[in-house]
Amino acid sequence: MPDAKQPLPPIVSNEEWEAALSQLLVKEKEATRARDALSAERRRLPMVKVKNDYLFQGEEGSVSFLDLFGGRRQLIVYHFMFAPDWKAGCDGCSWLADAMTHPAHLHARDTSLVMVSRAPYEKLAQYKKRMDWSMPWYSSFESDFNYDFGVTTADGERHGASVFLRDGNDVYRTYFTGARGVEYLGSLWTYLDLTPYGRQETWEDSPEGWPQTKPYVWNRRHDEYEV
Repeated sequence: MPDAKQPLPPIVSNEEWEAALSQLLVKEKEATRARDALSAERRRLPMVKVKNDYLFQGEEGSVSFLDLFGGRRQLIVYHFMFAPDWKAGCDGCSWLADAMTHPAHLHARDTSLVMVSRAPYEKLAQYKKRMDWSMPWYSSFESDFNYDFGVTTADGERHGASVFLRDGNDVYRTYFTGARGVEYLGSLWTYLDLTPYGRQETWEDSPEGWPQTKPYVWNRRHDEYEV
């Protein structure tokens, strides 16, 4: 049998379409300003000091929590759901990983992005190869990292994103989001908006003294950055 006819949006004239689009644009701009205001509040959140003696397993072997920063001040950790007894990683987390931004753009803003899961690194490496990913991915199997940050509980694994700020050798947790809070992650801007320093551009409402440059002047192709 032929497929039932699929529903379609109303068909209107170009003038009617432009009028409807203009009405929607007003609401979209309101939503953008609301997101900007939320990001400004996020940059003013307090932070909590965390122990930094966690050990992880990665491509380079055993590494410390500080090593995850890669010498940068800010670190975003995506808590990828992959329990030790699972045969494959979470499919929803895999969707998000497919859309992760090129790291060079984050590095230009003194920010590193890594994924952490509780499965042994051998499983992560196999799955990473299968998915053809290149982002850094570490196993917390031999540490309490997942438990301490609430992404492994008695009910199982949780996904989410944690943001950390490094002051010398001291590490602080500044932000966490989970559930639908990760839906908008993937682009450079959404990741930077999670961090205490934000996009580091002069139009942002940030505390006095925050690092900032004029918008766009720092933009490069990912193979043109000097950092």
